Amino acid sequence: MGDRPTVATAGPDGRLRCPWALSTADMLPYHDAEWGRPVRDDRGLFERLCLEAFQSGLSWLTILRKRENFRAAFRDFEIEKVAAFGPGDVTRLLADAGIVRNRAKIEATIANAHAALDLPAGLAALAWKYADSSRSAPVTLADVPASTPAAKALSADLRRQGFRFTGPVTAYATMQACGIVDDHLATCFCRG
Repeated sequence: MGDRPTVATAGPDGRLRCPWALSTADMLPYHDAEWGRPVRDDRGLFERLCLEAFQSGLSWLTILRKRENFRAAFRDFEIEKVAAFGPGDVTRLLADAGIVRNRAKIEATIANAHAALDLPAGLAALAWKYADSSRSAPVTLADVPASTPAAKALSADLRRQGFRFTGPVTAYATMQACGIVDDHLATCFCRG
């Protein structure tokens, strides 16, 4: 990581935060108000899962800065609306410079909407069954894994249900974003 801090660091208000939150002005409000906060509704969880899939191979900052464009392009991630997308929508999305124009990820998002609709108890119920509060709070960024056994199990379950672009790293990033796991550093004011 070079010169970048790996432990909780004081922000502009003096409160300790995960150091990545201080990397750009965009990250601070995302860290403080959203990341790691419990998301228990299907639409909210579907949005996070889709955005994490689009992030694969890119920086989260790229996705965060395009988030409102993604919301507009994917009808606010309303699962029924995305599931109704057809070939014309794929063409429209591939021409939309406001989002990441990756055919495989666009088609996966539509397929994932279909898969989410087929879940008897819903997407949030499926994801939250893999919540694991037994891990110790990470002290440094080095203590935060890229994936866990629970994320691998969630990933496998999603794939069995027909989801795509939901490997263990994407599943774990979704779990972190949705508060299914709490990976705020131990001394971060957002912890718990």
